[in-house]
Amino acid sequence: MSTHRLSRKWWLPASLVVLVAAVALGAMIGPAGGISSANWRIVWNIRLPRVALAGVVGAMLSLAGASYQGVFRNPLVDPYLLGAAAGAGLGASLVFVYARSGTSGWPVDPLPLAAFLGALAAVFVTYTVGASFGGSSLSLVLAGVAVAALATAVQQFLLLRHSDVIKEVYSWISGRVNTATWSDVRLVLPYVVISGAVLLVHRRHLDVLRVGDEEASTLGSEVRRIRLVVVIAATLGTAAVVSVSGLIGFVGIMVPHLVRLVAGSSYRLVLPLSIVVGAAFLILADIPGRVLQHGGETPIGVVTALVGAPMFIFVLRSRRAVA
Repeated sequence: MSTHRLSRKWWLPASLVVLVAAVALGAMIGPAGGISSANWRIVWNIRLPRVALAGVVGAMLSLAGASYQGVFRNPLVDPYLLGAAAGAGLGASLVFVYARSGTSGWPVDPLPLAAFLGALAAVFVTYTVGASFGGSSLSLVLAGVAVAALATAVQQFLLLRHSDVIKEVYSWISGRVNTATWSDVRLVLPYVVISGAVLLVHRRHLDVLRVGDEEASTLGSEVRRIRLVVVIAATLGTAAVVSVSGLIGFVGIMVPHLVRLVAGSSYRLVLPLSIVVGAAFLILADIPGRVLQHGGETPIGVVTALVGAPMFIFVLRSRRAVA
């Protein structure tokens, strides 16, 4: 066995060690100081739900991003490719504009529900339109651009007519896990587990799709079925986490690139590594927002952009980062 192949076996255990360290740091660091018997309640009720939600969101966005990149054979796509972000943003904006002031009697919080349904609806329209033009990767991507532009335009129209909610919408769009509770974690975890399991089962199929649709078909792969299943699973998980965390960028596009840079391009390794690295990355990205406060916490989406953009540029400079 070659040294290079042997070294790959250590990437997953090493990434798990990093994840454990990130969880420990996330639990210890914050305005209230380190862990002690006096503030254990703060740790359990405030910090750990926040760490858990950041880990779940980071893992799902990274896994969905890697899966999208595999099924569309394009390393520059992310989980929001087919309009999930725009649909979620529109759904959240509708709640802020029309329902946020009187939701105390609702059986469920309408904000995550509307964001979740908005993301699913946008991707459904995208896939329906793209499928009507052949269902190729290019037609789906172009349909996603059109649907995202339409949803964003409607959202901007609403905000121009209701400027009093712009600050709230902007705060949600910037991403947030600082309000996380264990209920939020329990709400999204079933969707993430189901979506993640489906995507991991299809990781070998994603390796086959790398050769192209026609070649994969000749090898016995049902390309359209695989693409549909992967898109549905990735969309379901993405919509679930976005509904409670808002829109957090760069995770789904940057982490899979970073994984490919160090571990190769096989999706049998890229997908599980993306889960662990994505969780650790978002947990660590949440820490600066707690300690660098200026009239309020820095949104986690701002931190991921500030950190992720330079890292992504660095990764793109490497030829090995291209799938």
